[in-house]
Amino acid sequence: MSSLSRELVFLILQFLDEEKFKETVHKLEQESGFFFNMKYFEDEVHNGNWDEVEKYLSGFTKVDDNRYSMKIFFEIRKQKYLEALDKHDRSMAVEILVKDLKVFSTFNEELFKEITQLLTLENFRENEQLSKYGDTKSARAIMLVELKKLIEANPLFRDKLQFPNLKNSRLRTLINQSLNWQHQLCKNPRSNPDIKTLFVDHSCGQPNGARAPSPANNPLLGSLPKAGGFPPLGAHGPFQPAPAPVPAPLAGWMSTPSTVTHSAVSGGGAIGLGAPSIPAALKHPRTPPANLSVDYPSGDSDHVAKRVRPMGISDEVNLPVNVLPVSFPGHGHGHGHGQAFNAPDDLPKVVARTLNQGSSPMSMDFHPLQLTLLLVGTNVGDIGLWEVGSRERLVLRIFKVWDLNACSMPLQAALAKDPGVSVNRVIWSPDGSLFGVAYSRHIVQIYSYHGNDEVRQHLEIDAHVGGVNDLAFSTPNKQLCVITCGDDKTIKVWDASSGAKVYTFEGHEAPVYSICPHYKENIQFIYSTALDGKIKAWLYDNLGSRVDYEAPGRWCTTMAYSADGTRLFSCGTSKDGDSFIVEWNESEGAVKRTYLGSRKQSWGVLQFDTTKNRFLAAGDDFSIKFWDMDSVQLLTTIDADGGLPASPRIRFNKDGSLLAVSANDNGIKILANTDGIRLLRTFENLSFDASRTSESIAKPAVNPISVAAVAAAAAAATSTGLADRSASVVAIAGMNGDARNLGDVKPRLTEESNDKSKIWKLTEINEPSQCRSLRLPENLRVTKISRLIYTNSGNAILALASNAIHLLWKWQRSDRNASGKATAGVSPQLWQPSSGILMTNDSTDTNPEEAVPCFALSKNDSYVMSASGGKISLFNMMTFKTMTTFMPPPPAATFLAFHPQDNNIIAIGMDDSTIQIYNVRVDEVKSKLKGHSKRITGLAFSHVLNMLVSSGADAQLCVWNSDGWEKQKARFLQVPAGRTPTAQSDTRVQFHQDQIHFLVVHETQLAIYETTKLECVKQWVLRESSAPISHAVFSCDSHLVYASFLDATVCVFSAMNLRLRCRINPCTYLFPNISSNVHPLVIAAHPQEPNQFALGLSDGGVHVFEPLESEGKWGVPPPAENGSASSVPATPSVGPSGSDQAQR
Repeated sequence: MSSLSRELVFLILQFLDEEKFKETVHKLEQESGFFFNMKYFEDEVHNGNWDEVEKYLSGFTKVDDNRYSMKIFFEIRKQKYLEALDKHDRSMAVEILVKDLKVFSTFNEELFKEITQLLTLENFRENEQLSKYGDTKSARAIMLVELKKLIEANPLFRDKLQFPNLKNSRLRTLINQSLNWQHQLCKNPRSNPDIKTLFVDHSCGQPNGARAPSPANNPLLGSLPKAGGFPPLGAHGPFQPAPAPVPAPLAGWMSTPSTVTHSAVSGGGAIGLGAPSIPAALKHPRTPPANLSVDYPSGDSDHVAKRVRPMGISDEVNLPVNVLPVSFPGHGHGHGHGQAFNAPDDLPKVVARTLNQGSSPMSMDFHPLQLTLLLVGTNVGDIGLWEVGSRERLVLRIFKVWDLNACSMPLQAALAKDPGVSVNRVIWSPDGSLFGVAYSRHIVQIYSYHGNDEVRQHLEIDAHVGGVNDLAFSTPNKQLCVITCGDDKTIKVWDASSGAKVYTFEGHEAPVYSICPHYKENIQFIYSTALDGKIKAWLYDNLGSRVDYEAPGRWCTTMAYSADGTRLFSCGTSKDGDSFIVEWNESEGAVKRTYLGSRKQSWGVLQFDTTKNRFLAAGDDFSIKFWDMDSVQLLTTIDADGGLPASPRIRFNKDGSLLAVSANDNGIKILANTDGIRLLRTFENLSFDASRTSESIAKPAVNPISVAAVAAAAAAATSTGLADRSASVVAIAGMNGDARNLGDVKPRLTEESNDKSKIWKLTEINEPSQCRSLRLPENLRVTKISRLIYTNSGNAILALASNAIHLLWKWQRSDRNASGKATAGVSPQLWQPSSGILMTNDSTDTNPEEAVPCFALSKNDSYVMSASGGKISLFNMMTFKTMTTFMPPPPAATFLAFHPQDNNIIAIGMDDSTIQIYNVRVDEVKSKLKGHSKRITGLAFSHVLNMLVSSGADAQLCVWNSDGWEKQKARFLQVPAGRTPTAQSDTRVQFHQDQIHFLVVHETQLAIYETTKLECVKQWVLRESSAPISHAVFSCDSHLVYASFLDATVCVFSAMNLRLRCRINPCTYLFPNISSNVHPLVIAAHPQEPNQFALGLSDGGVHVFEPLESEGKWGVPPPAENGSASSVPATPSVGPSGSDQAQR
């Protein structure tokens, strides 16, 4: 092929990419073999599309072309084989071995044998060379690094990895130049030529010549603005490039902002080598800028993201089984499923509650933090707030206009003519402090929520002419806003504090039916759908819509993201009743998959919801239908014991354990899975006086946390990073005024309970028979337990002893323990690998007993990072082998914490009072934080606030911004007068589940602080004569605080007010012949069972505790003082009113 023909292929590739012919682009790349699109290759590898990966490679090389090519194909096929083994799909693994890997046996027979032997292992990680293999996602990423090096070193790919430096729309430009030339040859050139075809040469005098579709309808032109052209065609040339300036980017659909228009080649499109792809519709905004002159960017500016061939690639390429570098993968595979969610058994299918609202539910939403609090709006304008656990309706509001005089005349006239109003949408703000109601007539009402049944009017907005069809909260520029859309074809953005209008978006040609605000890569945007089927996207500016797509089904369409924010779905119903549930490819603005099984000609508009980053559900055909996001086939259908309308409304709670479904006769059914049933039982077991501990806090309608941190709260809901471990079952937060606790629920009270509430008494446990406790099997080499933690899976306990040895106890599935989780009812196994080795920390020349031990567990339980005064060690939890050691003292590490979004980043507290932010993968200290005067004793990240809280032996608390690592605030603990902390006094910190408040543990006190202001909002102080606190932690749901003391007492507090509810005395678990000096040093809470905790003792023992099954909980919450049990006062109060003296 000639050089010009080769260049023409590149021009066609650029044109196809700009016009979004994605499959054709890659097919031409492969068939021509001229350009290897590394970005496309990376995406296909990340997605595990192995057939497409090999097919694409085949256009450039074959397996036996050279040693580089052989290594490339080997790595890909080996990864495919390991993934099959990891899924325990032996038949698939054997097929890959025979069909794909057998070819390599002629080159390295020993290697092939070793690969074959992996089939005999229960877990291939038992192979020493594969012991570092993490999860699928991280393994693919690591393999890609190797593949890219091999491709760049392979001579067959030389000169094929960089796309030519072209100006935007080069092919269009050449055609325009040709048309200009043709026009200049016309005998009677018109000033405004009418170019109608490319099939024949242009001629102004051409009568009845060959005609093609007019430029306005020519699909080749798309939606190009009529920008300036080459004289003499002027502004009427049909093939002009887009205007140069591109407005602020739409996350995931546009590249990084630039002062010039970058072609898709450089911007990272399908042919691109850089940032996310740019669909043509986004590169050609529908509202062109004022400057219409053609302004081509320079050649250099077009390729900001050129790929440079790295230097120094070794010629030596071997074929070993891959030894993967250190990584700390998170949960899940593929699309980042945040939690293991295996099968339909985990779907909420059992009808656990049936409620009667009194009118037909139109919209429902669960509270973001309190998983059993359900907001309901009905067809007559009523608002209901239900505590589904106790079956109690806490609030009922009948519709009324709060200030009729402030309403527009059209609204007043409409209400006078017909006062009937329906609720179209109810929704909570991200932090649960506000909720909004969109009505079928003009207005939106915003309420503030203050816990229990306290709901206050906050804002009433006359938002739209006609119905307000949808409502959402968003936080552009960290400012909480309300977004609405309506029958007047507009979308509007309002300040959630003042009600002032911030933006109005116009451009739809039909009533706007739904909105979906979102953000990606720190770019905030809004999708909107209208009744004509148009989908548009808006940035928070006045530059108009960025995209214009057709929704499948047209008519009524809603859009929603998966919980982690990585996948976009829509559900639409046509006027004929046909329903379409689809997943979108955001980078292309095209439907990625269409889910099958929804009824044709439905009786109503489908509502749908997503859960667990894994499942879709829709109310259809008198039932609820479920799909796995990764499969188009219907997964299962549930009729909820019958009695559902044709198209029931549905809504999951935030952890997917409960599903609210509208039912006939004004009913609501609450469906639950196993976790949901356990959650609801928590409320059934609530005792008589729970209602008396309800929260009644006077706080502003939009508190400082709401405005400053709600954006981060939304991020927590959609974060793809690895959050701190949290309970998948019970996640009811209850420390700040906008969140309720178990004590907020008001179950129906009996006379007996009212009598008992008057004589509340602290629960004392003095006998082994009064609770369930278990001392775990001993290890005689251990003297005392210094650190203790449950694994994130909840089926094992890891301890670090003072002599630098780690101990791991594992529970197995059995008839007595079907779940295989940690329990006091069944003894675990003190586990060791077959090699018999122990995980033992490096220790200094000094006695390890005198060192400060610390450890941190990776989120998938595969690795533990640990230190006992010497180097930091990284251990493989399966093999107990030391994978690496680093950071030799001095200074020695005294506390370790993984960054919640990146497990390669570790915060390391040091005994020299500094905190080092260390990147494991590149072995580099990124930042060194200085602010304490003594060794660091505690570190905790908030993934909501993007902050790190540190504590030290100096009794000081510091708050750091985890983006730039600047110190935000610092404060010393308020140590009670007369109490002098010991020299070795530790101060520990742990975040509440709301990620806004944190627990502080000191030998003299327990305290709860609000992070952004670093203010103490609750404090519990020891009496002078009492034994010091040795350790304390939140329960997994943050309802309780478990605290251990040096006199061997264990106390259980209600976290909402730090009031003692249960005391476990030493005689319960320490026998009389045990030395009186034995006491707990550390305490750990089970990650899923809120009422289970474990103690690590000074004699090397570990005890697990649970309440009796007949009790189900630790004691009874104390009654409120003066009718109120304020968990977080409006202003900090430390002293007599804010601190409860110990009753010990």
